[in-house]
Amino acid sequence: MRFMALASEQTAPFQAEYAAARALGNLRLGEQRLYFRAGLKVWYLPYRDIRRYFRRVVEVPAKLCCGRGNFAAEYLVLYGDAGELAQIALPGTRAARAAMEALAALCPDAAAGKP
Repeated sequence: MRFMALASEQTAPFQAEYAAARALGNLRLGEQRLYFRAGLKVWYLPYRDIRRYFRRVVEVPAKLCCGRGNFAAEYLVLYGDAGELAQIALPGTRAARAAMEALAALCPDAAAGKP
């Protein structure tokens, strides 16, 4: 596993923090940083670099054997000083709401909700 910095912090994170972090799908909420997996890399972002966060629900059209339908895909979107930093896929609505509640406590200075 290779750790990659997403914003200002360039020091290597602690393996113990990543291992002890709360997992919500491929998102992990540590004490000082947010981690998420993309491919073979683990990206991390300190909470102090998050300026805004919100849920993004995308309707995905699907062709099924009995007709057509739409599936809802849930994402957590993170904004920093430079704009949109990450769009992280989450397994469902329950995980997205839990992530929003946890981020409200972990980074109280960041604004919640879409601009």
